[in-house]
Amino acid sequence: MLSFDKYSFNLKLLKSIKELEFNFPTPIQEKVIPPILSSKTDIIATAQTGTGKTAAFGLPIIQLTDNKNKNIECVVLCPTRELCIQITKDLTSYSKYMKYYTVIPLYGGTKVETQIRSLRKDPKIIVCTPGRLNDLIKRRCLDFSLVKYFVLDEADEMLSMGFKNEIEKILDKIPFDRKIYLFSATLSEKVKKVSQKYMKDPLLISTSSSNQAADTVKHKYYLSNKNKRYDIIKNIIDINNNIYTIIFCRTRRETKNLSNMLVKDNYKAKVLNGDLSQSERDQVMQQFRTKEINILVATDVASRGIDVDNLSHII
Repeated sequence: MLSFDKYSFNLKLLKSIKELEFNFPTPIQEKVIPPILSSKTDIIATAQTGTGKTAAFGLPIIQLTDNKNKNIECVVLCPTRELCIQITKDLTSYSKYMKYYTVIPLYGGTKVETQIRSLRKDPKIIVCTPGRLNDLIKRRCLDFSLVKYFVLDEADEMLSMGFKNEIEKILDKIPFDRKIYLFSATLSEKVKKVSQKYMKDPLLISTSSSNQAADTVKHKYYLSNKNKRYDIIKNIIDINNNIYTIIFCRTRRETKNLSNMLVKDNYKAKVLNGDLSQSERDQVMQQFRTKEINILVATDVASRGIDVDNLSHII
């Protein structure tokens, strides 16, 4: 396997790659970077979370947009605030040594006026959630006339969350000759319909078998009545010393109930769900990353974009 040198990235980008200790491209990066650099085709790529997707599209797009234009040249659309912030953080670290290169996040839950002011920084890339981006489009705050690259990240999740109309409204505003790069864990029927409507002879790329789990994860399951579930969760926590876990629940109400029960039983737990403000979510994630708390109780919607190292368990 060869290093990133083979892609003819500029020296500023290679400096960031080296600093981030990206020694060799991951399988998805190997397959996606060359066709994006060629800018000849739309791409549909299926890959699991944690396989290096952001660098797969981010590195070549930054390379292609390292110029003196002051216009938005790339739009990245993703389902949640957390993922929006994480992608922005990653792209900013890749473009660290680019002069005047700016990446900004646009998402709901914060003052829109603050984000409108941030657009005056002449960003090259905007990373957005669908609702907030449509709001800014209605306010006529964005100029998409020079957008060349449109990335749909976690497309299956966005569509399952009901963002189809918002996504289509945005795509209708992007120049016709743009390239679309769609990343999805699965190729659902909803994803196929959007791709058929807006993409031109896309290149299909896959790095894993359908529905195959990561081979670094050991799976266990327990059959239980609902009234025994909490006891099982407590037992899992108690028998695993130094457990560092995210517990996913189906609804926000369930996250609150479970978290309250855990706190009452003297466990260090906090909730992460859609009822929290952005500052509250940031505070909870900071407490979890620093292990001030070791149990995060979350809805699955909140899970996209959680970037935490060394988790021991997912429940």
